[in-house]
Amino acid sequence: MLDRLISHEIQRTSKSILLLGPRQTGKSTLIRSLKPDLEINLARESEYLAFASSPAELEERIGASKRIKTVFVDEVQRLPSLLNTIQALLDETKAEGRPLKFYLTGSSARKLKRGQANLLPGRVLNFELGTLAASELDYAMQTRKALELGCLPEPYLQSSRADAERILESYAGSYLKEEIQSEALSRNLEGFSRFLTTAAASSGQFLDFSKIANRAKVSRTSTVRYFELLEDTLIAYRLDPYPDAAGADQVKHPKYFFFDPGVLNGLVGNFSASPDRIRNLFEHLLVCQFKSSARARATKIEVHGFRTRGGLEVDFVVKLPSGVWAIEAKATSHASESDAASLELFRKYAPKGTQFAVATLSGPERKLRTGTRILPWQKLLHEMGL
Repeated sequence: MLDRLISHEIQRTSKSILLLGPRQTGKSTLIRSLKPDLEINLARESEYLAFASSPAELEERIGASKRIKTVFVDEVQRLPSLLNTIQALLDETKAEGRPLKFYLTGSSARKLKRGQANLLPGRVLNFELGTLAASELDYAMQTRKALELGCLPEPYLQSSRADAERILESYAGSYLKEEIQSEALSRNLEGFSRFLTTAAASSGQFLDFSKIANRAKVSRTSTVRYFELLEDTLIAYRLDPYPDAAGADQVKHPKYFFFDPGVLNGLVGNFSASPDRIRNLFEHLLVCQFKSSARARATKIEVHGFRTRGGLEVDFVVKLPSGVWAIEAKATSHASESDAASLELFRKYAPKGTQFAVATLSGPERKLRTGTRILPWQKLLHEMGL
């Protein structure tokens, strides 16, 4: 088992935790490695039915042994009402001097919100688990594999490429097209399926919702709702325009990125990082790594896009507690000074102290006369503290 960085944050706190993340990122494996005294898996239908039909089930199981101090509830979003019982148990056991610690996991913030769940403010700390971060592999992630098979633990660590592709096709087909469809409560399942295919083809671009709606043959209102659904189920990241560029006439459309290059490839049915696709896949990999690496360290992060109506575009503006980075992604090993041209033009909009970098697939590290650095993407993550 790989040592996931966030496990140290979870172990360090004495408070209960809610760990959210897309399916197959390793939430259950991580919590089981902490050896909780009692596990309740609501993904198992028999467990779900037992708890759904008996409000006292949790109290009875915990009361069966005084040795139970840590409790793991998997897929808690399936039964949001259970959180009210958990709150009562936390308060009661704390008052009695024998506090419980709950490990709660879920793959859908949407179900919790829709169920008007009690998210236990002040009692539970929220964490998110993303895909494998490069730092969890000592910055030795295989770039080609990450571009083609993504960074979900199981596909990435598979010894068989064919098996990895089958896992990702199943993920895209079974999970996205079935589970998210059921979340959408949509009567137009064919329309949602068309939307999903169109969204995958447009992932990484500045989106015009009206154009996406026309291509998918669904209403604009449905298109906006479907994109929100992808966000709420942790499948897509929304990158809004950079908000601190005073005087810049920016394009107002957001960018959306699927959370993992391998899942995107599974959706479009193409696992090749071919010349016509590699730039887009490299951008997806970087977004995936920015987000997953920050989550692994429980670090706040904002990732934005930047494009003016005049055509000036910078791939990413990343805001971290340590500062701001303006980054261009170049899917090459031989970036030149001309590849940093947009970054130099962006300097007039950037706050003081912004660091400028061109991220490459591999190759030597260089520093231009202007101070902009050209460096391989994993070295960049290390320099950013990710």
